[in-house]
Amino acid sequence: MTALDQSPHVPLALVPAYDDQQHRFARAFAILRDAVKEQAFPGAALAVGYKGKLTASHGFGRFTYDSDAPPIKRETVFDIASVTKALATTTMAMILFERGWLKLEAPVAQLLPEFVSLSPPHQRPKREAVTVRMLLAHSSGLPAYEKLFEYAHDRKQLLRAAMTTPLASAPGTRADYSDIGFILLGEILERIAGEPLDQFAQREIFDRLGMARTWFIPPLELRQQIPPTEDDRTFRKRIIQGEVNDENAWVMGGISGHAGVFASAPDLALFAECLLNGGAPLLKPATTALFTRREESPHGTSRALGWDTPSQPSSSGTQFSASSYGHLGFTGTSLWIDPKRHLSVTLLTNRTWPDRRPQRIKEIRPLVHDAIVEAIERK
Repeated sequence: MTALDQSPHVPLALVPAYDDQQHRFARAFAILRDAVKEQAFPGAALAVGYKGKLTASHGFGRFTYDSDAPPIKRETVFDIASVTKALATTTMAMILFERGWLKLEAPVAQLLPEFVSLSPPHQRPKREAVTVRMLLAHSSGLPAYEKLFEYAHDRKQLLRAAMTTPLASAPGTRADYSDIGFILLGEILERIAGEPLDQFAQREIFDRLGMARTWFIPPLELRQQIPPTEDDRTFRKRIIQGEVNDENAWVMGGISGHAGVFASAPDLALFAECLLNGGAPLLKPATTALFTRREESPHGTSRALGWDTPSQPSSSGTQFSASSYGHLGFTGTSLWIDPKRHLSVTLLTNRTWPDRRPQRIKEIRPLVHDAIVEAIERK
């Protein structure tokens, strides 16, 4: 299949209005500065979109804990890890759904026959029940994560390993966040569109929205301008900078449905503004509402289609409305969107530097989001 004709390229506007951000968001900024001092992460970039304006856009800390490391700027690009699932993969699914090319209830086996044919006979009945909707809603029964990179050495091998990963539970019975499911979803979308995920996302999403500092694979000349995510002593045995941190995505060449995108905080705020506008200029409001609404099953799930929604406790804090949706990234990144307030908060960090042990980001995210809501609602 080939892409349909698109509307003229008209970049979305998010009006800069952060002249008073140091005063208005003083508490949120103080939380982030303290977090850097306490080495929760070396650096962070924050962007707040509110009612069509970019009301905060600021960098904190440095690339690493070294005093001479480059400072984080508002436009610094980060490895956004699993926020890729929402920004690229889910949005591509929304576009293909809207064109009538992707059916949510379509069996995965119909679109990815190997998912069933390569599995043992006794597993096939359950695998035949898995649908595209289940992949998006993380209810397919696939496990959260597998170190496929330990025995798969190229993209083809890793995809085969993902397609043959045993189900951990019966399809549709529980929601378990799954990287494996989004690796498969990315492959399905590529087959439907007839082109790689990165090319589709660049043309149909990033370029159309004017996201000039967003890519699956950053230009070589810019990689030293991206904060390193890890001093990898075990797998790649080098500092990871300007290449995807996730090992499974790296084996896939840096392009996967579950991870791989690099972006700046203002670019993600621009993307969020698109969704807050009902999806324009990429999508129709009905499509945006369908994918960002919490699923009714499995019972108790907080998942929407490709997105999460606030649960208790939530990384979005205590103030975001029930209609909000967002996503986190392993490297210390997040995007939360509150349509009731026409508010988005993008927080990008490299909390995995120099290794993956620091977990204080879990405490810091809710505090930052609560402080931002309090700031915009203060009379």
